[in-house]
Amino acid sequence: MAKQTIEDIKDLSGRKVLVRVDFNVPLDDKQQITDDTRIRAALPTIKYLLDKGSKVILVSHLGRPKSGPDDKLRLLPVAGRLSELLGKPVAYVKDSIGPEIEATVAKLKAGEVLLLENVRFYKEEEKNDPAFAKKLASLADVYVNDAFGTAHRAHASTEGVTRYLKGYAGFLMEKEIKFLGQLLENPARPFVAILGGAKVSGKIDVIKNLLPRVDTLIIGGGMSYTFFRARKVSVGNSLVEEDRIPLAKETLKQAIDLDKTIMLPIDHVVADKFDANANSQIVTRAGIPDGWQGMDIGPETITKFGHAIKKAKTIFWNGPMGVFEFDKFSKGTIAIAKLVAEATEGGAVSVIGGGDSVAAVEKAGLAGKMTHISTGGGASLEFVEGKVLPGIACLQDK
Repeated sequence: MAKQTIEDIKDLSGRKVLVRVDFNVPLDDKQQITDDTRIRAALPTIKYLLDKGSKVILVSHLGRPKSGPDDKLRLLPVAGRLSELLGKPVAYVKDSIGPEIEATVAKLKAGEVLLLENVRFYKEEEKNDPAFAKKLASLADVYVNDAFGTAHRAHASTEGVTRYLKGYAGFLMEKEIKFLGQLLENPARPFVAILGGAKVSGKIDVIKNLLPRVDTLIIGGGMSYTFFRARKVSVGNSLVEEDRIPLAKETLKQAIDLDKTIMLPIDHVVADKFDANANSQIVTRAGIPDGWQGMDIGPETITKFGHAIKKAKTIFWNGPMGVFEFDKFSKGTIAIAKLVAEATEGGAVSVIGGGDSVAAVEKAGLAGKMTHISTGGGASLEFVEGKVLPGIACLQDK
């Protein structure tokens, strides 16, 4: 899946470059950005283009506008923050296409930046409307996609524009392809995948695609209780997906056939209700009593999982080990984050697969110690599932 990057574009000086970025950042009630991680992630690509003398036109979405423009989802706060980070003005126009945009682009000088308005204010964006894509493409000479988080969507600004402009990967996109691709194509061994989260249903294709590739599959979080039910172990009031029990049985059998190791918790932190301050106790995997529900992995499980993680040379982690948003039940997830960080310091390649896993390593203060933290939740999962991501497939091949 080697794709051409912005470094493969021979001459960028004076050229207009349309860059799809992922500035879908969280805003508070006062329209203030509460986390600028995604803006910072795009800086290497933007700065590279500016240093080469390009005229940079940025396009992004923000939130899920229901029907046209929404003042609460405008990108003006993003323009302000980006200007601060770049140390230079960022032009901003309240539209994505049209005469005003075209006039602003015509006045752009080499080394200047323009941020278009939230592209999802147009319903044509998500419909990948060819006419809309053509209008976006007409603003530039070349296209760069640096928004991995939307690469699994065939939208006008992620796939449609490449019918009219040659597309290249930005540095962030290149990094995502490199590290996630390495998991599937040539992982250093032992390869340990850690899957957690609430439900098996959201990880079915991940399990199917990873199981033949990994040496050890660690399963924690709410999804583990469906596997326990498949083994006829009592799980009390814990979350179980009854319709996924046959799949869990099939996965356990397949692991034996493939000579792979599946590790499940051997003890649990359980609570008498789903509440941050619920009564809790530690029970063994022999069974969770009726009236109690699993909320986190127990200390013996942390030790057991730790043995596999410490030996790993490649680690992929997606999904918390418990209800980590409640401090009382976050110890297991935080412990796994520390173990993965220690393994990384010892030479392992660690890839954190977006979503809640990212929040967990950030909560633990360990984000900087991981090899790669994916910026795309759904996109990283679909990549690991082995699916073709339209926002990547449309880019120029090496």
